[in-house]
Amino acid sequence: MVSESLVIQNRTGLHLRPAGVLVSEANKCESHVMLICGERKRNCKSLMSLLAFPICPGDEVTVECDGEDEEEALRRIVSFFANLNEEG
Repeated sequence: MVSESLVIQNRTGLHLRPAGVLVSEANKCESHVMLICGERKRNCKSLMSLLAFPICPGDEVTVECDGEDEEEALRRIVSFFANLNEEG
């Protein structure tokens, strides 16, 4: 299992459109991909799970990947969040 923490820096957080992109990226991976914020932990391969999980600007989240391609999965999801943060 590998993980990395990061802070959401864009103005809108994780809403419908970027959540859909995150699900698409996570589904390209064989590993289990989880998003953790505080006490909440959600499956990144489920749009409904993510939409019930408000992620706001300034929130610290941890991406946790476990499986055969966990290193690649972590790079893919961290890259997604870096691009999301660049949107401002």
